[in-house]
Amino acid sequence: MIEISEQDIQDRMRIDNPWWETGETHSDVLGMQRRAYFDAFFALVEDHDVRRAVVLMGPRRVGKTVMLFHLVQKLLASGVKATDVLYLSLDTPLYNRVALEKLLRLFVDDLSAQSSSPKYILFDEVQYLKDWEVHLKSLVDTYREVRFVVSGSAAAALRMKSKESGAGRFTDFMLPPLTFSEFLDFLGLTDKLITSQETTDAATNQKKTKYATDNIRNLNDAFSDYLTFGGYPELVVSEAVRANADRYIRSDIVDSVLLRDLPSLYGIGDIQELNSLFMTLAYNTGQEVTLEGLSKSANVAKNTLKKYLEYLEAAFLIKRVDRVDRGARKFQRATSFKVYLATPSLRAALFGPIHDDDEAMGALVETAIFSQWFHSPEDIRRLSYARWDGGEVDLVYRAPATQKPWWAVEVKWSDAQYDRPGRLGSLIDFVRTNQDDLHRVPTCTTKTKVGRKRTGGVDIDFVQSAIYCYTVGRNLVRNVEREIARQRELDLRP
Repeated sequence: MIEISEQDIQDRMRIDNPWWETGETHSDVLGMQRRAYFDAFFALVEDHDVRRAVVLMGPRRVGKTVMLFHLVQKLLASGVKATDVLYLSLDTPLYNRVALEKLLRLFVDDLSAQSSSPKYILFDEVQYLKDWEVHLKSLVDTYREVRFVVSGSAAAALRMKSKESGAGRFTDFMLPPLTFSEFLDFLGLTDKLITSQETTDAATNQKKTKYATDNIRNLNDAFSDYLTFGGYPELVVSEAVRANADRYIRSDIVDSVLLRDLPSLYGIGDIQELNSLFMTLAYNTGQEVTLEGLSKSANVAKNTLKKYLEYLEAAFLIKRVDRVDRGARKFQRATSFKVYLATPSLRAALFGPIHDDDEAMGALVETAIFSQWFHSPEDIRRLSYARWDGGEVDLVYRAPATQKPWWAVEVKWSDAQYDRPGRLGSLIDFVRTNQDDLHRVPTCTTKTKVGRKRTGGVDIDFVQSAIYCYTVGRNLVRNVEREIARQRELDLRP
């Protein structure tokens, strides 16, 4: 049997790294817009004071490979030698049976990259290499002058294995689907539809930016487009791809995960069961469900159902949210929970786009707002929903130290509550119950109206759903950057 030669591997490396000869990354990448999280990602990669590999995680088709090429572009522009940057896509058949250390040796020893300057090794689709996490940890420990960055779409395997084998050597960076603010940026609509004003948060005394719009009709039209196809960069920038959005999302994202990634990772035998469950969850995004109800609806045994939910969540397709009571306390035996899709455009692709007055619009708007927090794993763990006999509040954020409610939001795609705020009895009840703990005025989103009203002794801020969704996504970019800076300070402490 003829073995793959080192020369073959080296030749392929040259094809995958055109900047070694041209000094520039792929020409088609140069004009692509960067994700809003690129600066935070680059800061993490450039932190040489802490010896860790950066693991870029996220679902399929959110732009991880493009972000790696943007990383190459930024490194070259900042003065890094072209021959000190190696990119390899490990789903290339030529590489997937070669150990990471051998690939690194071929690059360093045999391709004229023996300079003493720092090197950057980028392994894309790393999950295709068996036991990648064990080998990567060894490389991080051995090659101190090398900065390793890896990415992959099989997010379940990446998250699971990076936590198990890379403790202290891997830093995860999450790249979920587009936020609404990124969606507007990609389309060049932000300056046309969004205004901003600097304010000071009365609760924290911190400066923040308040966003608004002078054209809520056009902003809502853009918001409806975001619900339909706005989660994935390629759909946003390409009209040809967008014309077949349902086929693109179903085949390239959903089917690839359900039919290939998860079965191969976890040995799932009955793929139809998993598919049936996901379709049920997607159709009911933003709705409260029970294990009993899901088991009957999807025709999946409860024990199997629990595993499938874990797999789907690990693959960044869904997020489960716990229920709390009127006092924001968790239930000891949780029998019900909510499930949100990672992006509302998944539902539109599977079941068709919905219209402005569709009955499911409220749940889809709620999914869009909740999905903005997928960009902040720490914050999303603190989100719950409250339900008790006779009342429910859509979003409750609980402080990490005390588990007390910090703020509460009711999501509506209607102006009825603004016109008659007394209809918000559940929100008013929740605020009264927790008035000593809440740090912000409760919020109710609307379709078109904005302002503050007082009812039942409670102040309520009303803000358009599209603006609220934009604000959450935009602010989280800043939060991620601040968190990376804070973590760097902690890492450097003696």
